[in-house]
Amino acid sequence: MAWNWQQSDWPNFRYDKTRLETQEGRFLHSAGLLLGIIKHLDSNSSEKLRIELIANEAVQTSAIEGEILDRDSVQSSLRRHFGLQTDDRQVPPAEQGIAEMMVDLYRTFDQPLTHGMLHRWHQMLMKGRTDIQDPGRYRTHQDAMQVVSGRMDRPTVHFEAPPSATVPTEMDRFVEWFNQTAPGGAIPLTPITRAGITHLYFVSIHPFEDGNGRVGRAVSEKALAQSLGRPTLLALADAIKRRQKEYYRALEEANKGNDISSWLAWFADTVVEAQRSTQCRAEFLIEKTKLLDRLREQLNPRQEKALLRMFQEGPEGFKGGMSADKYIGITQTSPATATRDLQDLVEKGALLRKGELKHTRYFLAITPNQETSDR
Repeated sequence: MAWNWQQSDWPNFRYDKTRLETQEGRFLHSAGLLLGIIKHLDSNSSEKLRIELIANEAVQTSAIEGEILDRDSVQSSLRRHFGLQTDDRQVPPAEQGIAEMMVDLYRTFDQPLTHGMLHRWHQMLMKGRTDIQDPGRYRTHQDAMQVVSGRMDRPTVHFEAPPSATVPTEMDRFVEWFNQTAPGGAIPLTPITRAGITHLYFVSIHPFEDGNGRVGRAVSEKALAQSLGRPTLLALADAIKRRQKEYYRALEEANKGNDISSWLAWFADTVVEAQRSTQCRAEFLIEKTKLLDRLREQLNPRQEKALLRMFQEGPEGFKGGMSADKYIGITQTSPATATRDLQDLVEKGALLRKGELKHTRYFLAITPNQETSDR
């Protein structure tokens, strides 16, 4: 089989623009709505949202590649890089590295893409790794760069990237294309189209020994941010993680030819879903602030601790809701006290109660915006 980069029309990607028109319009419309929501946040809430969204992206983009990071450590590192008050915890190298890359992406979104920027991001991602031959450099090894699965003696090859010797030339062309297609460039493209091609184009070259997916998703987010003229704070990796099997199937199919209409349609749906999720999180934070302000000085320390723990789970909340047993585990209190505390939270309008007896569950009394909850 000839891969996309082996075909005569590489990298002249073809696609049906009409399949993307609706989602491109939704993206720009929703971006305006999200900006309006964020403007209603006070500075403290805005900082919390920024840290939460960036940390979630850092954790999820790593999880897509099978690397499980400590969310609290990532948030601590992010707060430190943004000059915010944080704890004194020792942050592991992997968490430090991804936080550094996400902060650099946030701060340099409007700058042209360069080889140095990509090398810097890779160096950050590989922090603490001793098994990488070329950290912070394009790969140089002679072995074929393949994406495989299955048994070692009978592997299934899902994709093979261009030889290392051709990577510098391929990346010269990629960087030039990225900058030319930016807003104000020689051949500007619409936001989702450019971001979708960016991701596929980058991972098809697979320029690094490891970390290509994470860097590729970062460059896609850079493309989207440039189209809006501000950092997106988009939950793109989170949306991809939710559709991970589809993601890999869509990429594998797109690697077989240079008509990428199906890939771009899938990517566009995912971007719009990511935007809905981001908007939902912003609205959730606003409602959280309102609820806590209303209940100020009305909660005992146990109730406050339990509510804050529920809020940590985000708009989705605890899977299956808060139960008396979970409350006891969080607050280290007795069953009788847990029952009284939970009933009091219901009466104060902080929680909604569903079910009876041992099936009783409690949910945050926050109603999401109808537009963002219709999925």
